[in-house]
Amino acid sequence: MMKRVGHFSIFRWLSLAFILAALVLTVFQLVVFSRLRSSFSTGTSIAGVDVTGLSMEQAASRVTQAYSIPVELRYNNSVIQVKPGTLGFSLDMTAMMTAADQLRSAEPFWPSFIAYLFNQQPSASEIPLRAEIDDKQLRAYLVNEIASRYDEEPAAYLPVPGSVTFEAGTPGKKLDVDRSALLVSNALRSPAARIVNLALITGKLNRPSMDNLRILLQQIVDVNNFDGVVELYLQDLKNGSEMQMAYQNGESLTPGIAFSADSTIKIAVMVTAYQEVAEPASTKVVQLLQSMIAMSDNTSTDNLMREVLSPTLGPLTVTSTMRKLGLQSTFLDGMFYIGAPLLTGNIVTPANSRRDVFTDPDPYNQTTPTEMGLLLADIYQCAQNDGGSLVAVFPGEITPAECRSMISLLTQNRIGVLIEAGLPDGTQIGHKHGWAIDAMDGVMHTVGDAGLVYTPGGNYVLVIFIYDQNQIVWDNANQLFADLSRAVYNYYNLTAE
Repeated sequence: MMKRVGHFSIFRWLSLAFILAALVLTVFQLVVFSRLRSSFSTGTSIAGVDVTGLSMEQAASRVTQAYSIPVELRYNNSVIQVKPGTLGFSLDMTAMMTAADQLRSAEPFWPSFIAYLFNQQPSASEIPLRAEIDDKQLRAYLVNEIASRYDEEPAAYLPVPGSVTFEAGTPGKKLDVDRSALLVSNALRSPAARIVNLALITGKLNRPSMDNLRILLQQIVDVNNFDGVVELYLQDLKNGSEMQMAYQNGESLTPGIAFSADSTIKIAVMVTAYQEVAEPASTKVVQLLQSMIAMSDNTSTDNLMREVLSPTLGPLTVTSTMRKLGLQSTFLDGMFYIGAPLLTGNIVTPANSRRDVFTDPDPYNQTTPTEMGLLLADIYQCAQNDGGSLVAVFPGEITPAECRSMISLLTQNRIGVLIEAGLPDGTQIGHKHGWAIDAMDGVMHTVGDAGLVYTPGGNYVLVIFIYDQNQIVWDNANQLFADLSRAVYNYYNLTAE
């Protein structure tokens, strides 16, 4: 019996020892768990910042530090570091830390301790960012500090002296404030993505101004060493904007100079004929029109006027039609055949009444570049949209179909010189040229060309007349016309859309 009692005493002490060890270990784990519970558990983040194992003070410091890093703004190659407060950003640390503390203490102590003893990690928790951004302050910074310093205005094309083209401009750029404000706001709300490529708006590379085009055209006249009178009319057929240039020996003249119209007056004859002829025109009339415009045949012109206007007074009908259209300086006062009499003998116009410049205009037919250009523009508008003066002045007498026929006739005048010579191959042009040898001295003094030009960058009317009291050398005149024409074409097609 005594041996048996001693045997049980050993096991009793061993049991007590194990119980005591378990208690000590439990107390130790309670101490460790209590310390861990006073800091944030694994996977806890505040406003996207990992605060695992940190105390409240340490966590608040780390979050503040993360959101105090300057935001890097990039405007093309320029880099700007900006403090968040400058952009109107402020953290609500009190609200976030209060929420974090409540979340941490919300778990019951003993169930959490038991889970800890069995090495069960608590689920990750996230405290969302609480902050304010003063949108007005942010936008004011973008406008006053960024846009005002880094935005670039477009630089216009500039004429290249001695050429028929322009020096390339730059489209410019400006800050897209609305889009950039959104991007910066997102960066301010992120602890890691603190770099912002600001949104920019690239400007449109516009054509040069009409004034710059005028400068280039004047330079071309100078480079070609033409010392006579040059007048040019240009109209944009999309928006109706116009440019008039009259120039001689480095000096600008007042546009509206009277020139001998020569065969360009056949455009006026064509318009008058279509006004008088009912649709569809007879085969004979169509043939006469084709010979007059495409071949510039004078006999066909006279026969056309006799056929559809008047046996003897057809030219005066043409003049009357021009007057009704408001073209006071464009007239025809006789037939084209040699020896034809003047029908009135002395038609006075605003253009030929001027005394500041004189081009010795033909008493039989005269015009100005502007009036001939306006007539072509009216034909175009009639053909395109049933608009313009032709339709307004002659309702029911001239139709869009007839205007399209007129343009078709003008496109058949393919001579490869003057305005046409300055255009790239394949460019559509409908035009009528005119020149004549003076009967008195046997030389050429006036050359004119009036056309509708169709290009990728825009359609336009271009009319050019030149006069030299001495003599116009054909090759030199043709080169001048081609250069002027090419400059206008380049003007329209620098930024073709």
